[in-house]
Amino acid sequence: MSNLSRRKFIITAGATAAGTLLAHGCSSGSTTSSATSSSATPSAAPAVNINPADAPEVTAAKLGFIALTDSAPLIIAQEKGLFAKYGMKDVQVTKQASWPVTRDNLELGSEKGGIDGAHILSPMPYQLTLGTITKGNQPVPMNIVARLNTNGQAISLSKKYLDLKVGTDSKPLKEALANQKIAITFPGGTHDLWMRYWLAAGGINPDTDVSVIPIPPPQMVANMKSGSMEAFCVGEPWNAQLVTQKVGYTALVTGELWKDHPEKAFALRGDWVEKNPKAAKAITMAVLEAQQWCDKAENHDEMCQIISQDKWLKVPVADIISRSKGQIDYGTGRIEAASPVAMKFWADNASYPYKSHDAWFLTENIRWGYMPATTDIKATVDKVNREDIWKAAATALGVPAAQIPATTSRGVETFFDGVKFDPEKPQEYLNGLAIKKA
Repeated sequence: MSNLSRRKFIITAGATAAGTLLAHGCSSGSTTSSATSSSATPSAAPAVNINPADAPEVTAAKLGFIALTDSAPLIIAQEKGLFAKYGMKDVQVTKQASWPVTRDNLELGSEKGGIDGAHILSPMPYQLTLGTITKGNQPVPMNIVARLNTNGQAISLSKKYLDLKVGTDSKPLKEALANQKIAITFPGGTHDLWMRYWLAAGGINPDTDVSVIPIPPPQMVANMKSGSMEAFCVGEPWNAQLVTQKVGYTALVTGELWKDHPEKAFALRGDWVEKNPKAAKAITMAVLEAQQWCDKAENHDEMCQIISQDKWLKVPVADIISRSKGQIDYGTGRIEAASPVAMKFWADNASYPYKSHDAWFLTENIRWGYMPATTDIKATVDKVNREDIWKAAATALGVPAAQIPATTSRGVETFFDGVKFDPEKPQEYLNGLAIKKA
């Protein structure tokens, strides 16, 4: 993306602010999954008076999601008519069976029957851009335009390990899980990195002491029931469902590893953004407004009712609602009535895609051999991370200046084990890690 294209986003950012209300424009009512009719439903927000100069180049886009609670902003943007509100009346939000399927459809793009963007594991746009996970290792340039959430994942174990009373310290599992299968959702993705970090911090080498296997999120509980694996790391509502069905328990929620850690991203194909910069901003505006709506406590019940539907997560509301409200039953007797590390969609800059966080994702991918040690972390992050689009969208929405970060770095991050990550010194961080490939 040229510097000129980036400037266009900033120059036009404020033009649609007039007449645009934030998430208060979303009213309750019936819902629909139709991309073309959502603006006519009772729940749809009224279309804003779009300045012709800001009108999206196209009105259609195909977006993917995985059946996870943190896909809610895309689902709500669709159900509440927010895409249509900003001129993107023909957006389709389609369920993907797994992260590999999401990858494959992003490789194709909508012109070849795939998708233009997705609710996605934050490292995956980098893996696609670098070609480390694509067919023939062909790069598929991607742009991250927003972070969808912070926190909200967990590491869960089979109930047979209840007596070990495992929490943030994984050491008690070193012998118990020797050579056992441990499930994550995609190699090099967030759940893989949380699991690997947790195991390594307890002296367990995820590459030699256990067998790490990928399983699609919706299949985690069934695989635990069948004994296909002994532990998994995944997003909600699957950890809560495991506890509800008394198949296993939650050892920890990932916010206990790294408070307010970045999780999913909303990403678009780079060539789509290049061709449709105004449409990219419009879609981002819809997603940001949906994130604001999802983060309001008074909307949690309705959000969970909507996303629980068969066309979306196909999960009982009871398995979604509690953890969405920060009420976490670990299945061990421990219950948090108001977890300080519950999932956030907007609060505390949860939506802003900090470049410093992406630097950590790249560094960890290097750590475990998923990316070359020679990867230029800063240059790669600058290429993929389009926080300028986020800022343009936020400005157009009228987001208060205090909620728009002044810097692309959240600074030095501290993990549960005391290890610190300075985004300006990734190699120093790598050098200090005892267990790693790189």
